[in-house]
Amino acid sequence: MKVLNFGSLNLDYVYSVPHIVKPGETMTSNKLEVFPGGKGLNQSIALARAGMDVYQAGAIGEDGKDLLQVCKENNVNTDFIRISPLRTGNAIIQVDEEGQNSIILFPGANRDQNKEFIDHVIDNFSAGDVIVLQNEINLIDYIIDRAYSKGMIIVLNPSPYDDKIKNCDLSKVDYFLMNEIEGEMITGESDPDEILSYMLTKYPNSKVVLTLGKMGSVYADKSKKCKQGIYPVKAVDTTAAGDTFTGYFLRYVFIGESVEKALDMASLASSIAVSRKGASVSIPYNDELLNIQM
Repeated sequence: MKVLNFGSLNLDYVYSVPHIVKPGETMTSNKLEVFPGGKGLNQSIALARAGMDVYQAGAIGEDGKDLLQVCKENNVNTDFIRISPLRTGNAIIQVDEEGQNSIILFPGANRDQNKEFIDHVIDNFSAGDVIVLQNEINLIDYIIDRAYSKGMIIVLNPSPYDDKIKNCDLSKVDYFLMNEIEGEMITGESDPDEILSYMLTKYPNSKVVLTLGKMGSVYADKSKKCKQGIYPVKAVDTTAAGDTFTGYFLRYVFIGESVEKALDMASLASSIAVSRKGASVSIPYNDELLNIQM
């Protein structure tokens, strides 16, 4: 089984601020730091640090070539990252004193995917391989269709949610990993149980993981449902919490561990990530988790 993450690669500009800037307010930040990021890159690094072999596909600009080195340092395969004439995608991130964040995304090269490149990437994978997708790149609907026709296991994190998701045939998705906001935007329901009920009624063959912030997470499929609490820590930066959770959950599921074990390890990993600054740099290695549990 090979794991392909077809997703975004960003440069994250992180501003430390007393509080998230309000409309009409001008504020001087306490610090500016630049980190590698993007949901695609973050999840690939989480998968790799969790112990999986992962291929990253996507596009960067000439200004983002340092991201190739970041991938290589984290044992993420870069064979399917191409150089676009557009600027590398970036994020402007405010992080307040409580560790909460507010993010503005500029897609740049992330939305410079084309069908020929997608076909080339998918042709290098086989039935039973895994493809992990988010919504920070273009042509998600086409990628899902091509991966489905290939017989790949399709994982979708529908973030950030927008109308592009409505163009996708979500019945082809095997795993949904989403937070309660994304769940509500897809289903129109705000109650977690109602979100899960809607998803499994409309997509009965799918498996759904719903993260609920301080309330933990819940997994459901047509025959099983289980919940997981959080590991309480002082949050410094929540930017990569969801991506860390996704990477660790998938790693443990795909090596054959129980869903309960996968949720527990994902929760532990994300608790470590939020206690550190930065996106991909905050993601822990699997050995750190195992040492905590010993």
